[in-house]
Amino acid sequence: MVTLEHIWAAQNVLRGVARVTPLNPAPTIGKNVYIKSENLQLTGAFKLRGAYNRIHRLKPEERAKGVIACSAGNHAQGIALSATKQGIRSVICMPAGAPISKIEATKRYGAEVVLVPGVYDDAAAEANRLAAEHGYVFAHPFNDPDVIAGQGTIGLEILEQLPDVEQVIVPIGGGGLISGVACAIKSLRPDCKVIGVQAAGAASMLASRLAGKPAQLDAVSTIADGIAVKLPGDLTFAMCEKYVDEIVTVQDDEIATAIVTLMEVEKTVAEGAGATTVAAVMFGKVDVSEKKTVCLVSGGNLDITTLSRVITRGLSKTGRIVELTTKVPDKPGFLLKMLQVVSSLGPNILTIDHQREDKDSDVSSCIVSLVLETRNAQHAQEIEAALLENGFPLLHK
Repeated sequence: MVTLEHIWAAQNVLRGVARVTPLNPAPTIGKNVYIKSENLQLTGAFKLRGAYNRIHRLKPEERAKGVIACSAGNHAQGIALSATKQGIRSVICMPAGAPISKIEATKRYGAEVVLVPGVYDDAAAEANRLAAEHGYVFAHPFNDPDVIAGQGTIGLEILEQLPDVEQVIVPIGGGGLISGVACAIKSLRPDCKVIGVQAAGAASMLASRLAGKPAQLDAVSTIADGIAVKLPGDLTFAMCEKYVDEIVTVQDDEIATAIVTLMEVEKTVAEGAGATTVAAVMFGKVDVSEKKTVCLVSGGNLDITTLSRVITRGLSKTGRIVELTTKVPDKPGFLLKMLQVVSSLGPNILTIDHQREDKDSDVSSCIVSLVLETRNAQHAQEIEAALLENGFPLLHK
């Protein structure tokens, strides 16, 4: 089990290597909410802390063998940079579906990348196989005391930056981050709550807590690729049981909304895993009304190729992009009248689809589908009401 002394030692190792990331109030998220911005860490995520501490503690004979790791991207970059800085060879097994930006960044930091079909757990199996075959030292992304101690330095920083913090919300994948952070905080401030957040499509730690032991999910599916872990570690499970007060889940639509909000309002970029904590606050999964709360935004390595889809999903969740389908009489002037009703209320029409032959239409009408950009959900409701008032029924396609 990792102790506070291990975390203090890791803090000394990381001094001058890892950034002390900012912790600032985020009143647009909640009146008592602060954001700890590990998305501004070197490599764009908290993983550098644990990775560097792990590499630093290798014995001379282990350094000569080189290290191997498995990761969806952030641990990969942390190990690659840490190993390169210390003159050690690194091999990283990554899921073939990992964001291209994370794959290329890992290569730039000096690692040899092996792409493995499947998800994180498949990459882990291949990394273990290669470690046995070639004698590499395996650097586990979360179930390792040195890694956990490195991540725990974030907890020390939070207490230094906001001594009267009452609640800390932390993302959970395999559990290394929250194990370290919770150990540091609970050891120094046992009255401070530590709450974990998982993507609903990858809630392996929550399933394990319900089962009373590490439990493996059959499959994981989430836009938060950094926490898409089927099976947590035995060490991280034990530490979560000891230190973590509660675990909640958020849906992908809620995560996307949090990403958009952080970009639009807080002017910061968070990847899916990092935005889960903000999503938990925004959608009422954690009560922040009475407690001074820190949301740990763990990383900002958002794949630019998926950004537009994430934005669309987030805007749709909040009603700022809405699709409406209505039936319009197939006679001159009625399509124009319908469009005038819509445009009079001021939305931006993104697309319009006019179908004269449709299973939902009769011979005297046609089906029109609109995708609109609106101010908010109330604005969308006003448009729907106006269409109904003017004789244009709404259909659910």
